[in-house]
Amino acid sequence: MMMAQQPDDTDTNLIKKPELLDEVVLRTNLKKRDVKPTVEAALSVIGDALRDGADINVPPLGKLRVVKSKTLENGASVMTLKLRTPKNASQAWVAGDDA
Repeated sequence: MMMAQQPDDTDTNLIKKPELLDEVVLRTNLKKRDVKPTVEAALSVIGDALRDGADINVPPLGKLRVVKSKTLENGASVMTLKLRTPKNASQAWVAGDDA
């Protein structure tokens, strides 16, 4: 039986905000100073919607919904999310790239 591992700073599968911003800069050819407020606003909107219990459907990512949520003593919360990805999720960026 495999035990789930807690992510740490050396986890190569963990993408933090600076790496996310860098990847968006690479894919859009925009400057980081232009990308950062937009990405931060989008993450904030998604976080607020999930905290409010809303389902989110954003292609090419997919449909995201809260399965369960628990508020912790310090005011933070833990959410279990379910993400359903579209069939062609890995090709969605390339297909929509002509915008």
